[in-house]
Amino acid sequence: MNIILLGYPGSGKGTQAKVLSQKLNMFHVSTGDIFREELAKKTQLGQEVAGYLNAGRLVPDKLVLEVLKSRLGAETRGLLFDGFPRTVEQAEGLDSWFMSRGQAIDAVVFLNVTEEEVARRLGARRTCTGCGRIYNTISAPPAKENVCDACGKPLMVRDDDKPAVIERRLQVYRDQTEPLLAYYRASGSFYEADGSQSPEAVAEKVSALLRKP
Repeated sequence: MNIILLGYPGSGKGTQAKVLSQKLNMFHVSTGDIFREELAKKTQLGQEVAGYLNAGRLVPDKLVLEVLKSRLGAETRGLLFDGFPRTVEQAEGLDSWFMSRGQAIDAVVFLNVTEEEVARRLGARRTCTGCGRIYNTISAPPAKENVCDACGKPLMVRDDDKPAVIERRLQVYRDQTEPLLAYYRASGSFYEADGSQSPEAVAEKVSALLRKP
């Protein structure tokens, strides 16, 4: 089974992908995680990607697809895509890749959250400067303010979680990602879940949708 989770930045895709990939024994594909690995390693790809991410812009389709193909070519488990594709062009490229492997996307789940809630969530996100663990000052704060529970390093607000960049990310989403909803609705395997509920409630809802025949 191959699944795509769609939604605004901050809609809970990463949280749900981790839960579902464990439940269903799938490989969790997060372009954000892959890119952050490249940034940490200071590779040429990482340097190229950094400029796009820090400005709240999308990494070019061709670059994203090349990275994914090289990372996933040998994977035999079902794939669970977290926030990818982000444009219709990426979706078409992904469909072509699956067709070349004799496979297809089995389900697309859209986590529906209002823009106001998204901005609130992103503004409250903090990331550990040491181990990379993510906190939320509203729903999942650290035990000690601005200090990581796991490694004791200070927390930071990522450049892409600052107010001006959040607004740019929302605008990029409206312009480039919303057309994906129409693209996948036409596929007949499109589902929608209320992403404003608790992570546990959302996970149960998504699991129920995927169990439907």
